[in-house]
Amino acid sequence: MSDRWTGVFPAVTTKFREDYSLDFSEMERHFEAQIAAGVHGIVVTGTLGENASLSSSEKQDVLKTAVSVGSGRVPILAGIAENTTDLACRALDEGVRNGADGFMVLPAMLYAADPRETLHHFRTVARASERPIMLYNNPVAYRVDVTPEMLTELANEPNLVAIKESSDDVRRISDIRNLVGERYQIFTGVDNLALESLMLGAVGWVAGLVCAFPEETVAIYELARAGRYHEALEIYRWFMPMLHLDVSTKLVQNIKLAEAIAGVGTETVRPPRLPLVGEERAHVERVVRRALKHRPDLSILETA
Repeated sequence: MSDRWTGVFPAVTTKFREDYSLDFSEMERHFEAQIAAGVHGIVVTGTLGENASLSSSEKQDVLKTAVSVGSGRVPILAGIAENTTDLACRALDEGVRNGADGFMVLPAMLYAADPRETLHHFRTVARASERPIMLYNNPVAYRVDVTPEMLTELANEPNLVAIKESSDDVRRISDIRNLVGERYQIFTGVDNLALESLMLGAVGWVAGLVCAFPEETVAIYELARAGRYHEALEIYRWFMPMLHLDVSTKLVQNIKLAEAIAGVGTETVRPPRLPLVGEERAHVERVVRRALKHRPDLSILETA
């Protein structure tokens, strides 16, 4: 599977039964539906996949399920979010054995590393990997910032092929391009900055609300890639109230509820997360039901 990743890569949710055990049949259905809608890759066990709520063996079981469903049609990436560099390297090794085409690697969890430590972490992980890696930069959530200058220092690590840029600063895309050209495949990881990022040169989108609305997400990407920004913008504006749901500490609950309302998933989460209640729940329901009522006509994709 080529390491020149581009396109829409859903950060898929992990499906649970009511007793919180893994629901493999529901995940199989969901992964297949995403691929059928035209996504270009799948990312399992990321933040949205409730990585920290899964045991090591469960993470590998989710990966194996995605690999089986994908059957080589799209790259399957496993999210790596461990507390130490050594544990991250072990997870990479297991992921290779279980068929991952690549990995989306976060900084070490819990400890907010300084730049020297962060560079050491990613260098060590890159050199331990037998598969290409997407570096996930999200200083807003994880308090560790991989700056454009740090990416320059990491450019001599061949296994680091892509960046999920989630700093919430769309200017980073131009800064990275100016410093290292096309050395990395840049993906946006912020749903409500996606079109802006694609217009500035991002080649992919690790998306969240795609879990509930895959066709519309793919349509925005394909139209942007074709330079049909006016048409992409029409869909993007319709989507924006829902895309805001991704930029929240409760993004997992928000997106799982959106999946349930759209009829493509369930909202069960593992404690300490709990399903939304009160005004938080009512807000998501209003936003998603309004969007479903005014869903855009995607037949525009059929006309050049």
